Amino acid sequence: MKKAASAKGAASAKKAASKAGAAKATASKASGSKASGSKATASKTSDSKAPASKASSSKTSAAKKAAKGAAVKKAPAPKKVAVAPKKATARLKGTAPAKAVVHPPGDESPTALVRRARRMNRELAEVFPYAHPELDFENPFQLVVATVLSAQTTDLRVNQTTPSLFAKYPTPEDLAAANPEEVEEILRPCGFFRAKTKSVIGLSKALVEDFGGEVPGRLEDLVKLPGVGRKTAFVVLGNAFGRPGITVDTHFQRLVRRWRWTGESDPDKIEAAIGALFPKSDWTDLSHHVIWHGRRICHARKPACGACPIAPLCPAYGEGETDPEKAKKLLKYEKGGFPGQRLKPPQAYLDAGGTPAPPLGAG
Repeated sequence: MKKAASAKGAASAKKAASKAGAAKATASKASGSKASGSKATASKTSDSKAPASKASSSKTSAAKKAAKGAAVKKAPAPKKVAVAPKKATARLKGTAPAKAVVHPPGDESPTALVRRARRMNRELAEVFPYAHPELDFENPFQLVVATVLSAQTTDLRVNQTTPSLFAKYPTPEDLAAANPEEVEEILRPCGFFRAKTKSVIGLSKALVEDFGGEVPGRLEDLVKLPGVGRKTAFVVLGNAFGRPGITVDTHFQRLVRRWRWTGESDPDKIEAAIGALFPKSDWTDLSHHVIWHGRRICHARKPACGACPIAPLCPAYGEGETDPEKAKKLLKYEKGGFPGQRLKPPQAYLDAGGTPAPPLGAG
């Protein structure tokens, strides 16, 4: 009886266990199906949201592009560079430049420098179309002597002195045989008259002994004469023989450095640097333009910036007086009634309204 009862209990326990296992399996299936259902729902939800997010991002990028395009369109146009007027002489009547265009030397390319330098020379050629050597001479001998005498003095003073000198000693032979004391007395108004007397008598002797009394037309020969350097030689070559040369005097040195055409200070290096900016055919006239501008407008201590025809091209604009009316008073300009340097200037200068210089002792 006991065995039968235990068997029945075991059977009932097995049945209960099997029912419990079935219940667990059913529960796990149900949970699995729910989980898969939630995953599917989530994936569907994410898929439905994806196109909307892409569309919104594309709209945002399109809006950004449109805004960027509008910003580009609204950007202000670059300012126009102020340039000197075609007729630069109008500036000398008191019209101030609209704005100075500063060219920092470090930012200016070699090509830009060449263009600016050549344009400045063209502008000066319009202002001084009659520019010429400001020493009176009738032949190469007179020019070489006058140029030697012009050191440390004005061309005007030389021109007032040489008529007496050439009247008494018209040829190299005459001056070579002259009494030094008599020559010194004539040259006294030029300053450094003893040294200059020695130079002009010495170069006259060299002309007679080495060149048959004729002034040579070659640079290497001219620089051998007493008192004649490269500057004097180029004055003679350019103006007596028509051979191009750059005259690097004090005005020329000052202006080409002020204009940032070169940073050199040695005359020979300045000559080489400026010669590289211009064609050789321009060298002689270029020298006249720069020297005339330095004497009349772009002075050493107080340049007349407000009346300068090339102010828009000058990196040193503002170093001098910029007020047009005040600057106009600084001009030493022959059109304003000032006399020139020569007693016998070229006809083109007189036709342009230039006034001859007075002789020595006049006024």
